[in-house]
Amino acid sequence: MNYDRRARLVAALGQRGLDGAVITTLVNVRYLTGFTGSNGALLVPREGPAVFFTDGRYRDQAAEELPDVEHVIARDLVAALAERVHEGVWGVETHELSVDDHARLAELVPGASLVTVDRAVEGLRVVKDEVEIDHLRSACEISTFALAGLLEGPLVGRTEREVARDLENRMLDLGAEAIAFETILAAGDNSAIPHHSPTDRILKTGDLMKADFGARVAGYHADCTRTVVLGRADDWQREVYAAVKESQAAGLDLLRDGVAIADSDAAARGSLEASGWLEAFTTGLGHGVGLEIHEDPFIAARNTGKLVSRTVLTMEPGIYVPGRGGVRIEDTAIVTTGAPEVLTTMTKDLMEIG
Repeated sequence: MNYDRRARLVAALGQRGLDGAVITTLVNVRYLTGFTGSNGALLVPREGPAVFFTDGRYRDQAAEELPDVEHVIARDLVAALAERVHEGVWGVETHELSVDDHARLAELVPGASLVTVDRAVEGLRVVKDEVEIDHLRSACEISTFALAGLLEGPLVGRTEREVARDLENRMLDLGAEAIAFETILAAGDNSAIPHHSPTDRILKTGDLMKADFGARVAGYHADCTRTVVLGRADDWQREVYAAVKESQAAGLDLLRDGVAIADSDAAARGSLEASGWLEAFTTGLGHGVGLEIHEDPFIAARNTGKLVSRTVLTMEPGIYVPGRGGVRIEDTAIVTTGAPEVLTTMTKDLMEIG
């Protein structure tokens, strides 16, 4: 699997006229090799085998995780890389490599021309393989099972922080290696804050409760949001919820192979405009998800690209009414040639809890 990924990168380097690439972004190193440590780099020449670089802490781990790649163990990775970079045009990850390391590498290899690799690995990561999809499916399944269990228990009278930790612990108990990101658990007027951090505010009857959360499995992240009402919903809560649900369905339906990304954005926003709530939508609509919780592509009107099968994205419109509350509904879904496959398979009907 990792060999195939590196082969695709080599093909991309050839199309760009590069003699090789120096990969220093850890998540990209992991994608190409399987290495899960905190210090590593990968040299991918257009001709010849790839070489992995790390320090002595990861000697044994690298031997286990990367049995098919030559290892170089060194304290100074830039100097070690320079010994293997030959003359020619080499791509470097200028979006992550520090200015100092770029300058030092260029000084140590004066015969090499260092140019941007232009997010080549991120481009490969957009389309997921079967192994990646299996991990994402597991992460999403754990996430929704955890929330379903949480909603069966008492919520009123507990704090946002308590409920958030409960949800996270449930994901870990179900097999997550970690949480995908810091859980957003927001109740009442706090639910109008898109990225609210849980506090000691006590959940009360009549509150909207918004949970934006996810599990991580084998490095792959789930992302899901559900909003419920604690008790009976008021008319305004029903109206807002219905508008978000309709918008989410409109945007989700266009996550199909060959569809312009901007068209999905327009569908979701057009639905909110028709319901009179567009101005209350103040966040991004969706993003790719995989080894990072936010990765390419991003759903936006300015994105000129088209969707490709096996891309995994979120769809997460919301309405946020300061001082009153907010609703967000979010799914993680796989782009297909037909309707997308939704991985966060939990009801999106309005739930009135308790």
